[in-house]
Amino acid sequence: MKYKDIEKSEKLDQVIKEMKNIFRTVPYGVDHTMKVLANTRTIMEGENVDCQTSCIIELSAVLHDIGSVEALRKYGSMEGHLQEQEGVPIARNILSEHNYEPFVIERVCYIVGNHHTPEKINGKDFQILWEADLIENMQVMDCTKDTETLRKFVSKKIKTQAGKALALCKYS
Repeated sequence: MKYKDIEKSEKLDQVIKEMKNIFRTVPYGVDHTMKVLANTRTIMEGENVDCQTSCIIELSAVLHDIGSVEALRKYGSMEGHLQEQEGVPIARNILSEHNYEPFVIERVCYIVGNHHTPEKINGKDFQILWEADLIENMQVMDCTKDTETLRKFVSKKIKTQAGKALALCKYS
């Protein structure tokens, strides 16, 4: 492992630690986040994502729901648009504290601030995060009730080949 890869891994570990601290009162948030991170890694591997893009996707996965606790505190709700709204300043603060480059911070904040709004997907990084989160959320959706429904849903909603394969493998 190269020095730069070790540094990237250590910085990501610190962000994960902060995410876990924020979700200390909502333990299922940590579990969900780590499953989404695992999904992103599986999809990224299948899609041959470069190092810079993988950094953005992993950070987005770790921080995508980071606003949910604050949304619950402020509004009594974890609705998607509230998570998006409250997540951006928290994500920006965490990434700034760990000295991420401004373009990384801006891109991750864009994804965090829109991750429940598929119309805003504007790049492979966002697409992969969105799919990884959707695949995790499919376990509580009607789309997995039978093979034909699952195949139609995956074909319509998931664009990457690796994402399609992961969803079909996980729920078939």
